[in-house]
Amino acid sequence: MGLLKEIINDFKAVKNRDPAFKNNIELLYAYPGVWALVFYRISNRLYKKNFKRLARFIMAINQFLTNIDIHPGAAIKKNVFIDHGIGVVIGETAIVGNNVTIYQGVTLGGVSLNPGKRHPTIEDDCIIGAGAKILGDITIGKGSKIGANSVVVKDVPPYSTVVGIPGKVIKRKDYSPLGHNKLPDIEKELFEYLMDRIKVLEEAIINNDKNIIEKDEEIEKKYRDYIEALKNK
Repeated sequence: MGLLKEIINDFKAVKNRDPAFKNNIELLYAYPGVWALVFYRISNRLYKKNFKRLARFIMAINQFLTNIDIHPGAAIKKNVFIDHGIGVVIGETAIVGNNVTIYQGVTLGGVSLNPGKRHPTIEDDCIIGAGAKILGDITIGKGSKIGANSVVVKDVPPYSTVVGIPGKVIKRKDYSPLGHNKLPDIEKELFEYLMDRIKVLEEAIINNDKNIIEKDEEIEKKYRDYIEALKNK
């Protein structure tokens, strides 16, 4: 695909995926993520032709203007949308697939000082929530959603949702372009389990409740379901 066509697709991604988009004039001043990709597309071609110093210089200018840090050696495919974008960091060996949406503060970083593949691979149709950190040579499977501020250090299967620190994978079959309100609150679920168990024990002590075993089994089933949901299937 030619450079101009790639840039046109980047602009189209904004129109197709941002409900706040109103007119083309806004692209000039309200979407730093788009301009970061324009700088990247140019510098990436120079980087591949071994004009690496010039490519890094162009991306340094981009970082100054947009506050988005993309290494020119990264592989970013078509229709990627960096929404808001402030604070996004994409490392040298990162791979970002088609139709990926990245929100502000996201880091696709490395955890190794050794040369070679050090950064994540994000497969097609993923959504990376604001502030998420995806670290190391791991793969985020197609259609997955990474919850805001999650820290992911392990592979994620396709069409999964990840939340928490460290990121926990919860298998999901539903998929929508914007579904931040549907992310499960795993800390809340665990807290409710503990409160239910305390309540059962208190009632057993105060009222000499003989049905404690039955009630305890109901709560234990909730806990087993909770643990099973956290397993990376």
